[in-house]
Amino acid sequence: MDIHIIPCLKDNYAYIIENKKTKNACVVDPSESEPVTNFLKKKNLNLKYILNTHHHADHIGGNLELKKKFNSQILGFEKDKNRIPGIDILLNDKQIWNFEGSDVLVEHVPGHTSGHIFYYFKNEEAVFTGDTLFSFGSGRLFEGSYLEMINSLKKIRSLPPETKIFCGHEYTINNLKFCMEIDKDNSQLTEKFNLISGNIKNKLSSMPSILSDEMRLNIFLKFDNLEFKKSIGFEDLNEVDFFKKIRDLKNNF
Repeated sequence: MDIHIIPCLKDNYAYIIENKKTKNACVVDPSESEPVTNFLKKKNLNLKYILNTHHHADHIGGNLELKKKFNSQILGFEKDKNRIPGIDILLNDKQIWNFEGSDVLVEHVPGHTSGHIFYYFKNEEAVFTGDTLFSFGSGRLFEGSYLEMINSLKKIRSLPPETKIFCGHEYTINNLKFCMEIDKDNSQLTEKFNLISGNIKNKLSSMPSILSDEMRLNIFLKFDNLEFKKSIGFEDLNEVDFFKKIRDLKNNF
């Protein structure tokens, strides 16, 4: 399988997963139809499925037009069936869905929204995290609690360390700036920032991130790292209070 990054709107990403042999494809979170359609036609691909991580408009905006053009089926979390337009296949937590012989683990990760899910393509070692985990950041909380978001991030964190992370937005530079503001003495963050800044200037995507890098550098994943919390003066905060503190600081960054 090949994974293609499709920029959409201002800073969204959709992702097309292509079976090179059959020319069948699925797309994750098509916020608009035109760039997806253009790529599919250019590569002569058949869009069989549309996968939604959650119901927000900037992740489902292209659903109905793509479904009409390609006779695709739309997938989403079963509890979001009334919020995802055109949904055909209702997915459950911890379900294994199969695309072209590749097993895809679906897990419920509430926090950003109550019905958010991720898609982990096992053979491709790739996870599509929507707006739950960003590259060196995490999503805002609109419908869930801080504890729910922490537990959701733990699910992503438990995937194999070599897992490639494809998230919903190009927020990486701003996220790294925030991490550097909090974790001031971490030279690895500076190195990563310089590398990705160069890529962005050359109009390259920062996707995918690698889970092992996120574990080392993403401060939103360090809510249970006592050594790190001590290093920034937050050792007295429990997991939830630490995450809330970091999330509130980022919201106002």
